[in-house]
Amino acid sequence: MEIQFYHSLPAIHLTNLCHYSTANWKNNFLSMNFFLETLRFIVLYIYFTLESVVLLFIPVRKKNVVGEIVLITGAGSGIGRLMALKFARLGATLVLWDINLEGNKETARLARKNGASRVHDYICDCSKRQEIYRTADQVKREVGDVSILINNAGVVTGKKFLDSPDLLIEKTIEVNIMAHFWTVKAFLPAMLATNHGHIVTIASSAGLIGVTGLADYCASKFAAVGFAESLAVEMLTMGKTGIKSTIVCPYFINTGMFDGCQTKWPHVLPILDAEYAAEKIVSGVLRDQVYVYMPRSIYVFNALKSMLSAKLFFLAGDYLGSFHFMDKFRGRTKTTDNKTSESNNKNSKFT
Repeated sequence: MEIQFYHSLPAIHLTNLCHYSTANWKNNFLSMNFFLETLRFIVLYIYFTLESVVLLFIPVRKKNVVGEIVLITGAGSGIGRLMALKFARLGATLVLWDINLEGNKETARLARKNGASRVHDYICDCSKRQEIYRTADQVKREVGDVSILINNAGVVTGKKFLDSPDLLIEKTIEVNIMAHFWTVKAFLPAMLATNHGHIVTIASSAGLIGVTGLADYCASKFAAVGFAESLAVEMLTMGKTGIKSTIVCPYFINTGMFDGCQTKWPHVLPILDAEYAAEKIVSGVLRDQVYVYMPRSIYVFNALKSMLSAKLFFLAGDYLGSFHFMDKFRGRTKTTDNKTSESNNKNSKFT
C-alpha cells in the first residue's frame, strides 16, 4: 500500500520530497557538526588556558641545540653577535652572515673563543636576492642544511617619511623583509623534508605599533611579523609541527642602531640592555616560544591597541612619549660601534 501511495504521487511532488529530505539531512548534519566543532573549541580553549597558567610557574624545558646548524644574519655586531656567542656556548654549529667583513670575522673569533667547534662566516649583502641565494647554496655545500634560521639583519633610516630618501626606503624594505622571503625560500625545503627546524624572526615593537619617524621601518617590521605568522600557520596546516616559529618584538635596544632615541618613562618602556635582550631571545628559541615581546609591557600595549578607540590609543601614545621617541635619533656611528664592540668583548669574557 505504501509503494502504491508513492507511485500515485505526481512526479514533481516526489522530486520535491527528495529535495526536502536531502536538505533536511544536510541541515541536521551541519548543526551537529557546528555543535561538535564548538564543543571541541571550548574544551581546547580551556585546556590551553590552563596550560598557559601552569607554564607561568613551570617553564618549558629548553631543547638541546648541540650540532644544530644555526644561521644568523647580521651577525657582525649587536644582537646578532651576542646571539652567536650564546649559541656557541650551547654547542651549535654557527653560520654567520654579515655585509661587514671585519665585524663578522670578529664574531667568528669570539664564538670560537666561547667554545664553538664549527664556525663558518660568510659575507652576504641581504639586500640582494641573488647574493642570498648564492651564499645559501654555498652554505648547503660547505656546512649542510640549516636547522635554525635567525633573520636578524636590519637597517633603519630614522627620518620623517617625506625626508627619507627613496634609496634608503628601498634598502629598508629589502633588508628588513624581502631578505626574510629569500632566506626562508632557500632553507625551508630541507626543514620540510625532515619536519625539523626553527625560523626566528627578529622584528620589533615597531612591527606592532606605528611610531613617528619610523614609517618605512614600521612598514618593514609589520610585514616581517605578518610573514612569520602566516608562515607558521602554513606549517601547522601542512602538519609540519616539527618546524617551530619565534617572533621577537623588542623595544629599542642599546646596540647603537637607535642611538639617541629617548624614552619618556624608563620604568615602563626602558631602553633594553643588549645582553638581556639576546638572552631572552635565545631562551625563547630554546623553549619554542612563539612570541617574545620585550619589555613585558609590550604585551599590554599590543592588547590595548585592539580594545581602545583610536583617540584613546593616540592619547596613551602621547602620554608614553611615542610621538617623540625619534626626535634626537643619531643612529649607528663609529663611536657607538666602538662602545658596542667593547661591551660585546666584555660579555664574551664574563658570561
